[in-house]
Amino acid sequence: MRSTSKIHLPGVLLLAISLVFAAKAYADQPPNIVLILSDDQAWTDYGFMGHEAIKTPHLDKLASRSVVFKRGYLAAPVCRPSLASMVTGLHPFDHGVTGNDLSLEASGRAKERRQELDQPLQDGFYKHPGFIELLRSNGYLAHQSGKWWEGSWKDGGFTHGMKMEGRHGSKESLAIGREGLKPVTDFVDMAVGQNKPFFLWYGVFLPHTPHNPPARLLNKYQKKGHALDVAKYYAMCEWLDETCGELLAYLEKKGALENTLIVYICDNGWAARSTRADDPNQKREGKFALRSKTSPYENGIRTPIMLSWPGRIEPRDDPNFAHSIDLFPTIAAAAGLEAPEGLPGINLLDETARNERKMVFGSVHSTQNITIGNPDDTLQYLWGIEGDWKLLVRYHGKDVRNAHIWDTKPVRLYNLKNDPHEENELSAQHPEIVERLRVKIEAWHSVDKN
Repeated sequence: MRSTSKIHLPGVLLLAISLVFAAKAYADQPPNIVLILSDDQAWTDYGFMGHEAIKTPHLDKLASRSVVFKRGYLAAPVCRPSLASMVTGLHPFDHGVTGNDLSLEASGRAKERRQELDQPLQDGFYKHPGFIELLRSNGYLAHQSGKWWEGSWKDGGFTHGMKMEGRHGSKESLAIGREGLKPVTDFVDMAVGQNKPFFLWYGVFLPHTPHNPPARLLNKYQKKGHALDVAKYYAMCEWLDETCGELLAYLEKKGALENTLIVYICDNGWAARSTRADDPNQKREGKFALRSKTSPYENGIRTPIMLSWPGRIEPRDDPNFAHSIDLFPTIAAAAGLEAPEGLPGINLLDETARNERKMVFGSVHSTQNITIGNPDDTLQYLWGIEGDWKLLVRYHGKDVRNAHIWDTKPVRLYNLKNDPHEENELSAQHPEIVERLRVKIEAWHSVDKN
């Protein structure tokens, strides 16, 4: 045995030396970054979040390899301003894209509406270069797929991307996931072939409407007795999960997963109509005001946020708050780059910063009208969460849809630990908590009364 060991010792030493150099090269190489964005999905609707019916095995596996922030929050409860905040690291009232449309008439998908949709970009969004531009200017290849909203992918800082049309994107772009991943896998092939770090925006249009899941998935949920709209939505969530599994498997196949930071987040919440939590006191014109997408309730603004980076991030559930505005400083830090000074978010890789944050904030504006140069003109709510307490402060900005007209209460208070679905409003019972949180919220954002 000893003689055998002596014979192979030089080989063992060479292997050890090679591993040291390989580790150094790995440490010096910027990570690839993949941002997975689900679209219109409630914070509860995953296996790893405890949903009893929806199956998400691939995202569950990703969660087991990630730091998972189950108390993740969004800057806005509707697609466009939410995504704009992720990119810029700013709140909607800072970057100017407060809603989906400049006016209600621009909500159509026609090409001729594009100019009106683009106006907020020139007046606000593109004055604040986002993390994509930062990565590109530091040698990253960057690809946009799926939903993007903000004009051309070239304007957004990407080096590669898909055609934009209408509000959400082109037919080809929105087919990503639903009809395969070829543009994405082609980009990964190219980046790996060139041995360059890459950023991938996987803005898959799932589980967003149209809810047209494959029959094999829909039948599974219909057999369990769910209402048709619920079964369709649940099946769409599983369909999203399948596409995420396909993407992650391809990255692993190409050897690109080891030095890749995977970031998962959803743009805003959702609930099938027959499952939405409605307050009988909120009836308006025969309809219920729905506590889901576009609202400041948990089903509108909450999302799990996951970060996976093999060998760099210890998998665990983190009880601290995370926020969509944290993506910019977190991605910049992972890439070894400096984020702009003054961003309101934190680097989620910084344990001290996570532990020191005690409160998160957000806003809700009108969905289909924007007032250029005066974001507070369409403000509907400010909200803040400290510990288990959540306060909504009501404003009455211009809203062409009158979506929030039912809500005449100046404040609403909820204890999320005891009441995670916000069924019991407690402002009258705890005026001192209301006052404390209101002061902090109004100090966070002073509303322009002009």
